[in-house]
Amino acid sequence: MIIVSTDGSCLRNPGGAIGWAWVNHQGSAQSGGAPTGTNQIAELRAVLEAVQAHPGPEPLLIESDSLYAIKCASEWLSSWRLNGWRTSGGGTVKNAELIKSIDRAISGRPGPVRFRWVRGHVGNYFNEQADTLAGAAARAAALSIADYDDELVISAPDDLPEQTTRPRAAGKTVAATPQALTLF
Repeated sequence: MIIVSTDGSCLRNPGGAIGWAWVNHQGSAQSGGAPTGTNQIAELRAVLEAVQAHPGPEPLLIESDSLYAIKCASEWLSSWRLNGWRTSGGGTVKNAELIKSIDRAISGRPGPVRFRWVRGHVGNYFNEQADTLAGAAARAAALSIADYDDELVISAPDDLPEQTTRPRAAGKTVAATPQALTLF
C-alpha cells in the first residue's frame, strides 16, 4: 500500500497565494503553488496531485488534515455527480472543476484510493512535512507573482529526513497514539 500525506496552504484566505504538497511515506514528495486561491482549493489540489502522481494498481491511502478535501473526494462526490453538480440545497458546488478532476483521477486509477483524516499540527511527521512544503510553495508563489504565468511546481528530494525524535507540537511531547479517522 502506498501512503501519502497531503496539505494545502493559503497565505491570505481567500485570495492569497496558495501552496499544495504531497509526501509519500517512502520518501518522494512534490509541491507547487499559485498566485491566488483559497485554502480549500489548495487542499483539493494536493489530493489531486497525489492521486495523479501515484498511478497503478497498488492501493493508495491519502492522509489529510482537511475533512473538507476528504469528504469532497469520497463522501459527497457521488451525490454531487447524480445531482448535476448541485448541493442538496440546490446551489452550485464550490470548486466543482477541481473536484471533477479528482473524480476523474480516482476513477481512472486501477487501484483503490482511500482517505484517512489526521489531526494537523500535532506532530504527525508526514503531515508536518507536507505542511512545510505547502507553506514554502505558497511563499514562493507570493514572491514570484510578477514573473508568474500559471503555477509553480517544486519537487522535493526522494530522501526526506527520517524522523529521529518523538513528535512534538508547540514544544510539548505529543501522545504516541496517532489521531486518525480512516474512510473506506
